[in-house]
Amino acid sequence: MDAFRTPDDRFADLPGYPFEPHYAEVGGLRLHYVDEGSGSPVVCFHGEPSWSYLYRKMVPPLVEGGHRVICPDYAGFGRSDKPIEREWYSYDGHVELMTELLEGLDVRDATVVVQDWGGPIGLRWAVENPDRVARLVILNTGLFTGRVSKGFLAWRDFAVRNPDLPVGFVIQGATTTELPDEITAAYEAPFPDAHSKAGAAQFPLLVPTTEEAVGAAEMKAVLDELSRWEKPALVAFSDSDPVFPYPRSGEVFSDLIPGAGEQVKIEGAAHFLQEDRGEEIAERVLEFPAA
Repeated sequence: MDAFRTPDDRFADLPGYPFEPHYAEVGGLRLHYVDEGSGSPVVCFHGEPSWSYLYRKMVPPLVEGGHRVICPDYAGFGRSDKPIEREWYSYDGHVELMTELLEGLDVRDATVVVQDWGGPIGLRWAVENPDRVARLVILNTGLFTGRVSKGFLAWRDFAVRNPDLPVGFVIQGATTTELPDEITAAYEAPFPDAHSKAGAAQFPLLVPTTEEAVGAAEMKAVLDELSRWEKPALVAFSDSDPVFPYPRSGEVFSDLIPGAGEQVKIEGAAHFLQEDRGEEIAERVLEFPAA
């Protein structure tokens, strides 16, 4: 497979992101992950078209709170290798790579944090590896079994029309915070040209929009497993996300999961709530009971 590897100098001195890179060879690709601190692990699954940079505000308080924080970059994102053929990317493939990576890191007793595409990937990993997971933290995400919101369809249409995805523009448009140029540039750092964006361009097309579409049955199976999930689950959605509108998007999970309490509203945040309210979310994770 042909894969693009973003030059290291594009990641030099990114604001708020001083973390040492870590790499693992998985499935013929070099995958990157942040790995900071020690203690019970918190594994943070990013979405589209972001990368581990999205969690930079959450890492320091979680480490100070006594956790090891692991933030992988999927193949096609961040500092990980990026296959240039869009057809290479699949839901199953992303899950398989993350499974092998986290098994290699011997992750156990983990708090799993998911958002956007991190939900389908991270929640599937959690229910398929329950012996490695202690808690779930579910942020602005969904599991797609054939029905999607109008907000998502608008985003999908935009992605189809713009394969050279304007990553910084997308992130800026999905936050309440007015991001300075150096922050949007940091989100764009992994993607210097169109062929480095194959994974980011393909992700919206992997969302099943009919019950018969590829991935729908697998996501339905995850929902089924979550309906029996007795371990703690924190559901926290923001108040200004047109893709996963509050409160009904979060209620899908808080009503379904036996271990979930009442949904938490993150005020003054949009789709990328880790960017808008990262420190607050980290504090809620630290306050969240382990059992």
